[in-house]
Amino acid sequence: MTTWLLAPLFIGIALSVTLAANPTAKDNGIVSIPSSHSVDETVRRVQDILQAKGITLFALIDHSGEAEKVGIKMRPTKLLIFGSPKAGTPLMLAAPTIAIDLPLKILVWEDAQGKVWLTYNNPDYLQQRHDLPANLLQNIAVVGALAAAAGK
Repeated sequence: MTTWLLAPLFIGIALSVTLAANPTAKDNGIVSIPSSHSVDETVRRVQDILQAKGITLFALIDHSGEAEKVGIKMRPTKLLIFGSPKAGTPLMLAAPTIAIDLPLKILVWEDAQGKVWLTYNNPDYLQQRHDLPANLLQNIAVVGALAAAAGK
C-alpha cells in the first residue's frame, strides 16, 4: 500500500490523540488544562491564589448547582470571574471591545470520564481579537499561570 493512502489514517489517529488530550483542541481561543484535584478543590485553590495576589473575585457561578435546583443533572461545573481594575482599565482604554471579555474567567469542570479541567480564554487570542497593544498582553497573560498553579 502506498504511503499517501495511509495519510488519512495517520491524520485521523493524530487528531484523535489530540482531542483526547485536550477536549477543546480546536483553535477557538480556548485553553483547557487538566487539574489534579476535584472541581471543588480546584476552585478553592484558584480562590486562594486570587486572594494571595490581591485580585478581586467578582463572582463564582455554580452552573451545576443551579442546574440541580431545576431538576437537571449536570457534572460539576463552576465559573470564577475575577480581575483587577488596575490591570483591566488600561486594556479597555486601549481597546474598548475587550470589555466583552473582561473580567477574566476560569471555568472549572468535570468531563464524562471524571477528569477535571481548568478552561480559560487564550490571552494571545484576546490580544488578536481586540487588537491590543503587545505591551498590554501581560495584563491578561496571568490567567495561564494562575490556572496552572491551581491545577497542579
